[in-house]
Amino acid sequence: MTTTADQEKVLRTYAEAARTAHDALTALDQLSGDGDFGDNLRGGLDGVVAALDARPADAPFTVAAGVFLDEVGGTSGPLIGLLFQEIGRALAAHGDGREGWAEGVREGLAAIQRVGEAEPGDRTMVDALAPARDALAAGAGFADTARAALAGARATAGIKARRGRASYLGERALGAPDPGATGVALLFWSLARAAEPDADLGTVADVMGGPATS
Repeated sequence: MTTTADQEKVLRTYAEAARTAHDALTALDQLSGDGDFGDNLRGGLDGVVAALDARPADAPFTVAAGVFLDEVGGTSGPLIGLLFQEIGRALAAHGDGREGWAEGVREGLAAIQRVGEAEPGDRTMVDALAPARDALAAGAGFADTARAALAGARATAGIKARRGRASYLGERALGAPDPGATGVALLFWSLARAAEPDADLGTVADVMGGPATS
């Protein structure tokens, strides 16, 4: 039987995870960026939740894409909006199962790379998205896809940035994972939590590698 993921539950789980991880994401971004990633992700997803409450008949990821593309600032907001947009299109075409997610993540990653020109190994959100894309393409379930994304995000701790503000810091950003990759990995953690609640994925604090408070 094909596992499906309720779109709205995924987004609400993601919003809760972003609230819990806010301080840790902010601390990561203060090491390598403007320090606003935690605010942008939490604020954007809180906006998504409010929009879902106001527009219950609309497709959840289409709603989420609109919020991030139109209302969320920083470098990450529009990129996450593009990812949501492509996921929404694919889920509308193929349903809420693995096939829809595989296409949505593949096309979302391609859109992000067209705009940002980042490649795996550049220490960006692409380092979490590319392993998730590959896992889904290989037939992995949502929990294993989340594990692949999390492993990709954690691996950025040992990568010298070649894109974004962190690229100006050289080796000073080494030792801590990229906040964008970590935030995107939380999306796949949320997907797996919503679709496969019995999977052993740990808590948000485990994902962040230490205490994470709201």
